[in-house]
Amino acid sequence: MAINLRKGLIAGIAVSAVVPAVLWATGSSAGAAQPQQPKYQPEMVSVLAKTLGIDERAAVARLDREADQQQKLTDLTRGGLRVDGAFVDASGNLTVNTTDAPSAARARSAGLAVRTPARGEAELNRVQARLDAAASRQVPAGVASWSVDLAADVVTVEVSDAAKPQAKAFLAEAAKLGGAVKVVSTGQRLETQATVYPGSKMNINGGSGYCSVGFGARNSSGTQYLVSAGHCIAGLPSLYFNGSAFAKGTATRFALGSSSVDMGVAKINSGNSIATTVGTWGATTNPAVRGGTKASVGSSICKSGATTGWTCGTIKAYNVTVTYTDQNGGPDTVVRGLASSSVCTMGGDSGGAYISGNQAQGMTSGGPTGQQCTFNGGNQSGKSSYFQPLSDALSYYGLTLNVG
Repeated sequence: MAINLRKGLIAGIAVSAVVPAVLWATGSSAGAAQPQQPKYQPEMVSVLAKTLGIDERAAVARLDREADQQQKLTDLTRGGLRVDGAFVDASGNLTVNTTDAPSAARARSAGLAVRTPARGEAELNRVQARLDAAASRQVPAGVASWSVDLAADVVTVEVSDAAKPQAKAFLAEAAKLGGAVKVVSTGQRLETQATVYPGSKMNINGGSGYCSVGFGARNSSGTQYLVSAGHCIAGLPSLYFNGSAFAKGTATRFALGSSSVDMGVAKINSGNSIATTVGTWGATTNPAVRGGTKASVGSSICKSGATTGWTCGTIKAYNVTVTYTDQNGGPDTVVRGLASSSVCTMGGDSGGAYISGNQAQGMTSGGPTGQQCTFNGGNQSGKSSYFQPLSDALSYYGLTLNVG
């Protein structure tokens, strides 16, 4: 029986995160008085009050005022009011940019603050577009961001490292726009931030090829790593989640065409993390990772992967050696130290997380060529797959599993 790696170029399944809605119990007794529902989510009011340094009553009053002012503006613009931008100031008052006296008078009569700006939203958007065009010609490394600041009536450029040549070139273009641009030195670089669930789809170097996310772990210094199937880390690629890089391959024991071990690690980019619960693609509640104790042969086990979702079975054997056939016509590869299971997997599931109960077990390595699985389970009789035991990879790379 031919066996192939579970890294593939197959179309993936989109991940959707589900968060619980806030439910307000009203009781079910006929004729019972229904308690008044709060106008705003209590958690939002609480956090807003703490952020603004006011009490919750004042926070609710501010939300009410903002909603009332916004409705007035909406009604006016529907009635033909000419507005060149509007903003809420630090006190919670909405100010409208107008370009003519009749518009200003109408806004004032509705109780809104009015301003005639030097530039206004339309002109600032044109300035922003010119900076966007400059950035499209050369990525301005050292420039963190640029955006329209309606209240200040400028486009603000935030610079993290003005000494970089790309930043100097960009700022030279910005200087041509005169007082419409304000440059602020922050010294802060920006980065994407994501918590990636084990089992999620991760694209290799941002392309169409993909694997699935394994488990998060750390070294003795606290540096965070993704533990994955080694063939997903071959070539030490950048790994992408939802279009943004979240990790960079640092080591692999897999080499096509030679005797290999299918384990590898990638260093997690700053600001990102691997969740300590395994994503189940909506099949069930995401199980927490409580440890990495190796389960016995015959134990129940489930895996999460980007192609087949959440599939389950039992562990069949450890210390399995297989010969993988490369799907692209390359040489066969012998891989040692795997575990086998009756879990169904397909191309693109490689690296995905296996868990038994709440104990992390390993990452998808491969399975039979042409095997077809039902997404999120169903009748999977006669199916099989191989996974790289997590405990072996942690031991080899000197890492400690992250647990929830």
